[in-house]
Amino acid sequence: MSIKKQFLKTRPICKVSFRLLKEDVKNAKSVHITGEFNDWNKLETPMKKLKNGSFTITLDLEKNNEYQFRYLIDKQTWINDAEADKYVPSGFTGSQNSVVSV
Repeated sequence: MSIKKQFLKTRPICKVSFRLLKEDVKNAKSVHITGEFNDWNKLETPMKKLKNGSFTITLDLEKNNEYQFRYLIDKQTWINDAEADKYVPSGFTGSQNSVVSV
């Protein structure tokens, strides 16, 4: 897992790249990133599967904000990002959301 941030000088945007390695998702057929940036729509933001079995996506997020998110593997299993900036309670019993700060 990794999160990389590229801040743009000319716009109030940060390009945030999310990557899940094959070891993180085993033999997943699909991974969606779901969070505050897409109103928690489970299937709106699919990640691209690479030839090596990893998944990646780059999102343009508004700077000076924090966004809660999670990954949905094969439309059934939720996981957090081990590289998240922090974690917050999700509101579901015993569950947390990842947070990225930009």
